[in-house]
Amino acid sequence: MPTPHFLWYNGTFIRNDKPIVSANNRSFRYGDGCFETMKIIRGQLVNEALHMQRLFESLASLSFSLPSFFTPTYVAQQIKQLAQKNYHTTLARVRLNVFRGNGGLYDPENHFPNMVIQTWELNPANQLLNENGLVIDIYRKAQKTTDTFANIKSNNYLGYAMAALWAKEQHLNDAIILNHKNTVADTTIANLWCVTDGIVITPPLSDGGVNGVMRKHLLQSIPAAGLTCLEKSITDAMLAKAEAVFLSNSIYGIRWVQSVGDYKYNWGITPVIHESCIMPVWQ
Repeated sequence: MPTPHFLWYNGTFIRNDKPIVSANNRSFRYGDGCFETMKIIRGQLVNEALHMQRLFESLASLSFSLPSFFTPTYVAQQIKQLAQKNYHTTLARVRLNVFRGNGGLYDPENHFPNMVIQTWELNPANQLLNENGLVIDIYRKAQKTTDTFANIKSNNYLGYAMAALWAKEQHLNDAIILNHKNTVADTTIANLWCVTDGIVITPPLSDGGVNGVMRKHLLQSIPAAGLTCLEKSITDAMLAKAEAVFLSNSIYGIRWVQSVGDYKYNWGITPVIHESCIMPVWQ
């Protein structure tokens, strides 16, 4: 008989097939909350400090009232305990979701950070740079805002969810989300980068993309590898002229893109970035 798979909910381990929220849940009703997606390698959270920094900044922005025990150390400990219970310590994906709980739009019961943690085992191939480039395109039915909450991994994920459905219907690997200026914000599950004249470029956070942890890591590690890296708005014209395009997130590091619509690319310097900036984190 297979070992039961558990999730963690407010201090308790629960079988992952058991319901844990009511129809009055504010995250279910309004998308009130945020989440983190993290990676475990050999029992340790990759870029743990950066993930905890982003999580607690998001909780402050969303006006949660944190009890004294609710610290970065506490959260990280619960993640690792769940991974151990699920035998997911070698290589695993973690999703942590925080939400406000029950209540109407104007009358939440409280501002306590209810938390759910889940883990899943990852295939070792996840550690490798993709051999076949991703095929992606621009989703034009949604535009990302550039307001105070745009950079948070919010539970309000409608635009991304619709873009992901569209990408699947179109047999694409991902979809680009634009902002109201028609420049790139990000994609459904990643931050986007392009390489032009040897310069690595990613949109600034003011263009509405999620404040990715791997994005932050790359902004520090790419210059350390001797490459020029800029935060600059990415337009359709820039995608047309780019030498290479790649995506980044905390689970797969980076993946190179073969095409954006009719625009075609090759590996470019993506293998160099993977070897010098991603592999040291994985090891």
